Amino acid sequence: MEAEYAKCWADTTGTYAGIPELLDGLTERNIGMAILSNKPHSFMQVIVDKFFSSWHFEVVLGARETCPKKPDPAAVREIATIFELRMEDILYIGDSDTDMQTARNAGLLPAGVLWGFRTEKELRDNGAWQIVAESAELLKFF
Repeated sequence: MEAEYAKCWADTTGTYAGIPELLDGLTERNIGMAILSNKPHSFMQVIVDKFFSSWHFEVVLGARETCPKKPDPAAVREIATIFELRMEDILYIGDSDTDMQTARNAGLLPAGVLWGFRTEKELRDNGAWQIVAESAELLKFF
């Protein structure tokens, strides 16, 4: 699967509207940022370099053989350790039921975003603490 993904990932991956402005706002507020994905780890830095090179992410993690995939909280715990944060002090932003489950499994505050893959109902049913329709709305939490 990784070989096929390597051939076509740039064709199917991009940023959502408002994300550059959101990342600018978080950067201006000195908010530490991390990316956690179930996409293969070997591609995550390439994806970040292609689409998000203007911003600094302290941690970028994808799926690895040494760590269970989301919704297991192991990778989130790893990120919290790197940031030296308590789990309850982390806002986990995601667009899927798996993201909401990951946040809840780790004891984080999950914010579900509506520009992704799931409906508001699915996000709420899977534990979303907040639902956000526009990326700029996320800045109110910081």
